[in-house]
Amino acid sequence: MDDRTLGKGRKCVPSPSAAAVARRAVLLLAAVVFVGWLMMWAMLPTRTYSSTWAPKLAALTGFGKQGIRMTVYAFPVLFVYVVACVYLHLQQQKGGDPDTQRRTSTRIAAAWRRPVLVRGPLGIVTGIELAILLMFMALLVWFYYAYITVEFSKLRVKPGEKLWQAELEKAAKRLGSVGSLCCALLFLPVARGSSLLPLVGLTSEAGIKYHVWLGNTAMAIFTAHGLCYVFFWASTDQIHLMTKWARTRASNVAGELALLCGLAMWATALPRIRRRMFELFFYAHHLYIPFIVFSALHMGVMVFCYVLPGVFLFAVDRCLRFLQSRARVRLVSSRFLPSGAVELNFAKSPCLRHNPTSTLFVNVPCVSRLQWHPFSVTSSSSLEPDTLSVVIKNRGGWTQKLYETVSSLPPSGGHLGVSVEGPYSPAAGVTPFLGHDSLVMISGGIGITPFISIIRELVYQSAMAETASMPRLLLVCVFRTSAELDMLDLLVPASGGLNGAPSLDLRIEAFVTSESEPRTGNDPHKRPCQPVWFKPWPSDAPVSPALGTNGWLWLGAVVSSSFAAFLLLVAVLQRFYIYPVDRDSNHVYPWAARTMLNLLFLGVSVAAVTGAAFLWSKRGSAREAKKIKSVDGPMSPVSLLHWAGGGGVERELESMPAQPLAQATNVHFGHRPDLKKMLLGVHDENVGVMASGPSGMLEEVATICSSGLASNLHFQSISFTW
Repeated sequence: MDDRTLGKGRKCVPSPSAAAVARRAVLLLAAVVFVGWLMMWAMLPTRTYSSTWAPKLAALTGFGKQGIRMTVYAFPVLFVYVVACVYLHLQQQKGGDPDTQRRTSTRIAAAWRRPVLVRGPLGIVTGIELAILLMFMALLVWFYYAYITVEFSKLRVKPGEKLWQAELEKAAKRLGSVGSLCCALLFLPVARGSSLLPLVGLTSEAGIKYHVWLGNTAMAIFTAHGLCYVFFWASTDQIHLMTKWARTRASNVAGELALLCGLAMWATALPRIRRRMFELFFYAHHLYIPFIVFSALHMGVMVFCYVLPGVFLFAVDRCLRFLQSRARVRLVSSRFLPSGAVELNFAKSPCLRHNPTSTLFVNVPCVSRLQWHPFSVTSSSSLEPDTLSVVIKNRGGWTQKLYETVSSLPPSGGHLGVSVEGPYSPAAGVTPFLGHDSLVMISGGIGITPFISIIRELVYQSAMAETASMPRLLLVCVFRTSAELDMLDLLVPASGGLNGAPSLDLRIEAFVTSESEPRTGNDPHKRPCQPVWFKPWPSDAPVSPALGTNGWLWLGAVVSSSFAAFLLLVAVLQRFYIYPVDRDSNHVYPWAARTMLNLLFLGVSVAAVTGAAFLWSKRGSAREAKKIKSVDGPMSPVSLLHWAGGGGVERELESMPAQPLAQATNVHFGHRPDLKKMLLGVHDENVGVMASGPSGMLEEVATICSSGLASNLHFQSISFTW
């Protein structure tokens, strides 16, 4: 009896390595702490918490109510954040063949990740998103109900006041408490370099949707909170309280100013206004700074501890982004496409690694000093270790001015000052793409750019033979005119066809909707024009890694150290400055002064620690920058790979048979693709479906994948319409 007979009917499951066990233990620890944090929120409005738990916690912390809320509601979130940094670091250090991780979670979570709501105000919502949303709404309802029950049980009607008026005041007050629960989570999804988003498989772009949900909910609750108080004051002839700034209680004026700032952000963030007047939305959203300050003054430092972790982590992220954006990066070259798009190529430090579908935020001061716009990174850090590329479509005021600025530079070489933030990458890397038998990528117009980085990365993976098998690739791209077909030339960085291993099976179906036939004299596969090379200034530096994706442990250390410094400053303030005043029964330290001092300490601790860590990390980046050779001409994938990995890689690529891009492309004129027929025609067991483009196209693809006609389709949306 041989080994095959012995193994028949059962699979040999390899025992997990020590690193895998460590990752699972870290992930379990983070999950337990997070669930405990949610449970404490659920218990906060109950009588059990206020009468039994709170006194015991106060005795343990020794810093009164502020100490309780710091320990129970701020520390767990920061602890999970640091644990997530450790987990992501261990995940980056893991070895082995990516093929061994195929389908580890696809089958288990396929039903939960399938879209269940497609067309509606919430956009495309998966099963797990809907479940989490319903549970969160249930938590809000419970939170408010429990608070109202306790408040009404001890209600005291003041002289000259009616019962319903007393109840209205308590109901209005607790609406503000419910809003604080939304604010506790509001800033977490918009911290672009956060470790919490990749921990749960989200990108910074995907997190925007949850920020919008939380923002709409919070502003609806805060608006009701303010209107109820105004109605209460008017009904009890106390409208003068709107101008009151209490010394030791909630400041009404600060609350009104915070509400006005929130309403301005809320109104300008409406989809119709945001898309038509993006600059108005962009500048109005900077009101988040006075919104935070006035909210803290209105709540008081005790209540502000509830929302402290989100504000603190966002402050760390924003400070790091600010430090990175101060540097001018080296723009190597650009090339213009007949479709009106421009490709910008930046010099990059080889130690900077980014995964496919990464996003880079770009600022061009000569176009606008304040505006930052996100673009998909089209290059692959494996295939192009010293360059980073983005493609910008000429549409809209900012992009139009950028296109005119770049095109006005002399072809012999000019200079353009550019700053960047990022790139921000999904933590999973190329593994999710390799986990499918087939990968169908559907794009509309400029939506093809995220798929360029995927195909380039898979070209590298196929050439290196790092996996036993590669997924079959189908790219369905829809363009309005045949001039936009030049976007296909960007699928690989070389000026030739598509070089790849025989195992890379790529098919491209391109559809030109506004033309019934090719234009006379117009070659659909016409090559882009030659690049224009820029002259760098001595101060220009290559795009270098910032804390986060390329340094999770550093980021965890920064968060831990800055929060420890903040706690130390607050403890000194409390013990030696505030406590002696409060100890005197005739005096109470003013709420506003105490709150502003806490905000000042928060800013000082974050700025000092992040600044020191960033400067330390830049020392290593500066050493790497000195090793980068000046780029004097276009580089092919062969030379790039040779430069990164040695001559053996070059010989391997040279020995591969070429697959010209034109041979893999079918161009259709005068109609749109029948997506339903194309998707249902893919009969592989595990098919990944990715869509990027207009919202109508995303909804159509999501509807097909969620219809139940094919259980093998696993949908993922890549959208930048926020």
